[in-house]
Amino acid sequence: MAKAVEFVKINKRFPGAHVLKDISFSVEEGEVHALLGENGAGKSTLLNILHGVYPEYEGKVLLHGKEVAFKDANDAIVNGNISKVHQETLVVKDLTVGQNVTMGYEPHKGLFVDFNKMHKDVDEILVELNCKFKAEDLVSTLTSGEMQMLAIARALYHHSNIISLDEPTASLTLKETEALFEVVRKLKAQGVTILYVSHHLEEIFQICDRATILRDGEYIETLDVSKTTREELIHAMVGRNVAAVAGRLKPSPKTDEIVLKVENLSSGNNFHNVSFELHKGEILGFFGLVGAGRTEVMRTIFGADRKTGGTIQLKGKEIKGRWNTTKALKSGIGLVPEDRKTQGFLSLSSNTDNVAISSLEKYLSGGFIDEKKKIQNAEYFFEEMDVHPRRVDYLTKNMSGGNQQKVILARWMSTDVEIIIFDEPTKGVDVAAKAEIYRLMEEMVAEGKSLIVVSSELPEVIGISDRLIIMSEGQITGELTRKEDFIEDSIMNFAIGGN
Repeated sequence: MAKAVEFVKINKRFPGAHVLKDISFSVEEGEVHALLGENGAGKSTLLNILHGVYPEYEGKVLLHGKEVAFKDANDAIVNGNISKVHQETLVVKDLTVGQNVTMGYEPHKGLFVDFNKMHKDVDEILVELNCKFKAEDLVSTLTSGEMQMLAIARALYHHSNIISLDEPTASLTLKETEALFEVVRKLKAQGVTILYVSHHLEEIFQICDRATILRDGEYIETLDVSKTTREELIHAMVGRNVAAVAGRLKPSPKTDEIVLKVENLSSGNNFHNVSFELHKGEILGFFGLVGAGRTEVMRTIFGADRKTGGTIQLKGKEIKGRWNTTKALKSGIGLVPEDRKTQGFLSLSSNTDNVAISSLEKYLSGGFIDEKKKIQNAEYFFEEMDVHPRRVDYLTKNMSGGNQQKVILARWMSTDVEIIIFDEPTKGVDVAAKAEIYRLMEEMVAEGKSLIVVSSELPEVIGISDRLIIMSEGQITGELTRKEDFIEDSIMNFAIGGN
């Protein structure tokens, strides 16, 4: 078969880090080709080189046999016919879907944008993607899953013959994921080449033809997916055997002491009459499909959203008056948000500052911040959590997703908070980093902290939780208190509104 993409001896360096080392492999025309590896393996960097985001590198990129060197992403779209669908969807929420899909490439009639043609063209793509929203809808009304579909619609609008999908299902419901796979199969049948990055290995077996594995910036091997196993893929990715499924390594330190009690908590149309208790030393799992209201419940408990009814009690005392994030922090509650890029850390700050931001009083000396103490604290956690690169002076935004997540965890581990809420803690995180995050959670509860873990990954909540609460459409539909009751079918039944 003809080669759609060929990488020849690609090297990329950032200050203090050699990120890609002599990467060479090819992708065939019309195949769905997975790009796998741990966080920091170099997958996103390689895609950014392909799509003109990083125009400076060593080596050669060939498209359909011809060497290319794009100045920027726009050059790649216009002159290379290639598009990238990012993990974090980039949209302008005040504009319509049609304006977002066609942005910078709007159809014109004379000097003016031809809105009729725009809406017609975009609606045709949305129908093909089985989307329920229309070109004229405002992006601010879409769910995160729908925004991901919008990003895919954008790639289709450009008639790209090579499309990269970077963690495309991270925010999608099961139904949206199935719709996406249908589209991928349709595009493949039309001869479009797809590069597919995902940490969900079951997706790789469902949708991909071959998989190329990168590790620590180096090419490891390319495998035929139909002839390989999950274990072989994991071993190639991490160079060692890792238990990919969440599991507890130590006995649970859960006690009878109730540290948080929520009764009939409500917030507008987001969720209604939510009641539950959290025990000291417990890992309490919250499962539900996208849109079930889990995140909104957690944001309300943390004071980021306002409650319209019900009560929150901390260690037997009801919270009175106006509740906000500052008061929540002072009362010992921390939140690791789902959207780490916009809510998890300060994008212009270094790792040292992001680790220290919630515990600044610890570093005060004579009324001034002791920078040396801050650095020592960050270095301690970087060593403890195996963060790569081990550079506390790095900007957090330049780290890979899994390492950004570790920086956020280090931030909360540096504080004295007793309750930590994790919203999708391993979203977009590789197998080895997942195992590391689960280990850290066990360490936290062993130290007497109590955790709430919100996750859309069934194996994760089943493996890590002491007790499991399931939500559907803003209400709790089920609560499972014993590990032997954690059965996938019954959990899914609760999640789709059964009881």
